[in-house]
Parts: sequence; C-alpha cells; structure tokens
Amino acid sequence: MTTNDLRATGLAAMRAALPGVFPDGDDLDLNDGGFAGELVDIGLTSVWGSLWARPGLSPRDRSLVTISLLIALGAEAELKTHVRVGLTNGLTEDEIAEVIYHAAGYAGFPAATAARTAARAALTR
Repeated sequence: MTTNDLRATGLAAMRAALPGVFPDGDDLDLNDGGFAGELVDIGLTSVWGSLWARPGLSPRDRSLVTISLLIALGAEAELKTHVRVGLTNGLTEDEIAEVIYHAAGYAGFPAATAARTAARAALTR
C-alpha cells in the first residue's frame, strides 16, 4: 500500500472506531502545529492504516488487546480514548472492568488502579 492508501484506510478505521470525532473528507489535517505536530498523522498511517485494518482479529479483539497493553504501559491518556473505542467495537463496561481486574494480576495493582481512574473518566463523558 502507498502512504496515501494507508492514510485513507487509517482514516476509515479511526472514523469507525470513533464515530463523529473526525469530520468527513480525505484532506483532514491532523497536524496541530505544535512541537512534533505530525505524530497523530504518523499514527494514522502506521497504527490505524497498517494494524487496525488488518484481517485476523476483529476490531473487538483488537480493542481487548489494546486496552490490556495500554494498562501494562501505564498509558492512561491513550487508555481513555481506547475505552471509548472498545465500547464502539462492542465491548461492555463489565468486560472493560474485567480487563482491568485481570491486568492487576499481571501488570500490577498500581497500573490497574490508574487504568480504573482513566476508564472512569472516559465513561463519564
């Protein structure tokens, strides 16, 4: 795939995962103009275009994996977004809670507590 193909595929995947967040059109500028402003656009092609659009795992399964990894990494800001993505992809709040509980045994209680705080913030929007 070309970079343009990956970008278009990534936009479609992001829009499906976060309905109503991104306006229509292929010319969406994700550069915020600040330091390292191209980071979101790089993620659009390399993560959303190359990974989320791959066959082999359903979006629901990818959400379970992603939420688990973000908990283990302590990436609370990204976790908030992916809790919302998980709901869009068919996860229930109870299932997300179970992922957090399960992560406590493998990633540690502090990581699970931070994840619970991030998930609560995402769920109260």
